[in-house]
Amino acid sequence: MGLLHTNLVMFFLLLCFEPLHTTAADSSLPSGAKALDATLQHYAHNALVKPKTGTIYNAQLPSNLNGIKVSALRLRSGSLRRKGYPNYNEFEIPKGIIERPYVERLVLVYQNLGNLDLSRKYYPLENYTYLAPILGLLAYNGSDLSTRNLPELDDVKAYGDPVLIKFRNVKPVPSGAVAKCVWFDLKGTSNFTNVTGEGNTCSTSQQGHFAIVVESPSAPSPAPAPAGGGGGGGKKSHKKVWIIVGSVLGGLALLVVLLLLVLWIQKYKEKKKMQQMERAAEVGEALNMTSIGDTMAPSATVTRTQPSLEHEYAP
Repeated sequence: MGLLHTNLVMFFLLLCFEPLHTTAADSSLPSGAKALDATLQHYAHNALVKPKTGTIYNAQLPSNLNGIKVSALRLRSGSLRRKGYPNYNEFEIPKGIIERPYVERLVLVYQNLGNLDLSRKYYPLENYTYLAPILGLLAYNGSDLSTRNLPELDDVKAYGDPVLIKFRNVKPVPSGAVAKCVWFDLKGTSNFTNVTGEGNTCSTSQQGHFAIVVESPSAPSPAPAPAGGGGGGGKKSHKKVWIIVGSVLGGLALLVVLLLLVLWIQKYKEKKKMQQMERAAEVGEALNMTSIGDTMAPSATVTRTQPSLEHEYAP
């Protein structure tokens, strides 16, 4: 009986710990930025247990999300519009925030990806380097916290002063580079603005994800060829000269051809005119020509009436 009792206890212990084993095996990170937002919103929602309005609640995250920080803040829409919320971690939210469509209460979920590797993974930027990790501020409908997934609010804007984001622990800007603020909207489109303050402040009028970046240095351009070296640059310049000379000569040759064509057309017209005059002359009566001194003149071959001498015996 004792052995049977021990086996039954071991069996029930295995059944109880089997779900924990399955959860530990499924410890990979979400595959995309939208999936990550949904996961973080889930844990932020779980932190709102009988929440007090205007109080920040930090979410407890599993080990696979280690390094990421998430908070939830539930506010009345009217209070947020009239007063704002000056210190929500790195975000300074002014008064004048309006959401459409209107909701009675909203939940602002704060995200901090914590390190630059996760920022590059979920928000890759070609030709740019992150100087500060991604910070997110997303708004959800908080009127009914009993729902499993809070609906995301699409249109939340600051119609007065902008929201300020004051980053902490920003990496130094490389020499000769210029730091930029980058904002990713809800569709993931990146937008760049200037850094303000002491090089660690960005501003926005809408929700989304934010970071400070700098353009990555491009590959150095090849050094120019020596002046007397006869390198590729010299060959290119000679080639350009020959192209220009060829174009000029080609234009002159074309002009000469056009002039010759005009002259030929004029001679052809004159020749045709002479031929027409000759044909017209052949149609008329031909006259004999006789020489009178040094001059040629036409002469008649036959007279119409023969002359007769008067005679005295004529009747």
